[in-house]
Amino acid sequence: MGRIAAASAAGTAIEFYDFFAYGTAAALVLGPLFFPGFSALAGTLAAFATFGVGFVARPLGAVVFGHVGDRYGRRPVLVGSLLLTGLATTAVGLVPSYATIGAAAPVILVTLRFLQGLGLGGEWGGAVLLAAEHAPPGRRGLWASLPQTGPATGFVLANGVLLALSAGLSDAAFRDWGWRVPFWAAGVLAVGGLALRAALPETPEFTRVAERGELARVPLGELFTGHWRLVLLTAGAMAGGYAVFYTVTTWSLSYATGTLGMPRTTALAAVLAAVLVKGAVTPLVGMLGDRFGRRRLALAGTGAMAVVIFPYAGLLATGSPVAMALGSTAELLAFITAFAVLGAYLPELYEPRVRCTGAALGYNLGGILGGALTPIVATRLAEGGGGPWPVALYVAAIALVSVACFAALPDPGREVVGAAPAVAASTSP
Repeated sequence: MGRIAAASAAGTAIEFYDFFAYGTAAALVLGPLFFPGFSALAGTLAAFATFGVGFVARPLGAVVFGHVGDRYGRRPVLVGSLLLTGLATTAVGLVPSYATIGAAAPVILVTLRFLQGLGLGGEWGGAVLLAAEHAPPGRRGLWASLPQTGPATGFVLANGVLLALSAGLSDAAFRDWGWRVPFWAAGVLAVGGLALRAALPETPEFTRVAERGELARVPLGELFTGHWRLVLLTAGAMAGGYAVFYTVTTWSLSYATGTLGMPRTTALAAVLAAVLVKGAVTPLVGMLGDRFGRRRLALAGTGAMAVVIFPYAGLLATGSPVAMALGSTAELLAFITAFAVLGAYLPELYEPRVRCTGAALGYNLGGILGGALTPIVATRLAEGGGGPWPVALYVAAIALVSVACFAALPDPGREVVGAAPAVAASTSP
């Protein structure tokens, strides 16, 4: 389990490194480089729009790689998704700016961002199923939470590199070539991740389904005919967490540096500190899910996000880096209370024959609802003169919708140490 969990978490960290490197670059430098004819606000909105393209691609990636995972095994998903995302991310660092090749620059950027999202849409389902379907009874929440540390690790890696470059280079050098370095590094990380994943065993759950001849011929078709309501509820449940996470880790950087005048390195450091805390507590929350029930923690964490977003907005509005770090930490702790258990909870909702497609599709559709639009909407709301408070209202509303969706989802029941694995729901609720 240690080797399996390490390969699963490492690959997820690398792919989220790729995704977050783009998001932070969009908040800090991509607007003037690729959309120079726009105003500062319009350029930021345009850069965030290319950021959102990755979220639109993620459900498509979930369908494509989910089909592979349900038909041919979880292992091919882990290799294919990592390879696609790594190549696309490395290529982002090679795209000339608008000043060099004109309108072709943003077109190429959007295309590569789409390919990034396609790969990441397949990654999550394969990674969590690898851990969850290998996990021993009563420990599924713990082991399946380890891939959920990937976003935190990827964020820290991507933004740590950007922070070091931002602090060590002049502003002109950072905008000229420094921001490209994290993208070039993605290729090296992808090679390491592929080496870890090359010899992984197939999961026992998939092997049993294959041996019985019960593999789904068209997993997406089965989801639409028998599980459509479950997929929609899953997507709605995910949306609040996505909205919170990208408000704290992406939009806040643009707001703090652009509106509040906070130095770029200071804002990055404040968010990095919060994400480090979030990553550290993720396995602990996974263990709590094994003991107290995953759906219960998901409900509590999502409800807490809706409440804590208001003190977070107040702390951010002060312009104090310490206050920003404290508010970000509190909101991300609420976030991870819900999201640490999802690696075990979402797969339990679906039959093994459609599990890779169903869990990944619901998870990534939630990214469109909560993640793709949030930086754009938040930027517009904050520019309206109300500061971060309209943003807090917007995020709280999405989180409350997610609470309702979690309440409507079934609860497969918490595992007890030594008990048999939980049986996945076979029909939509």
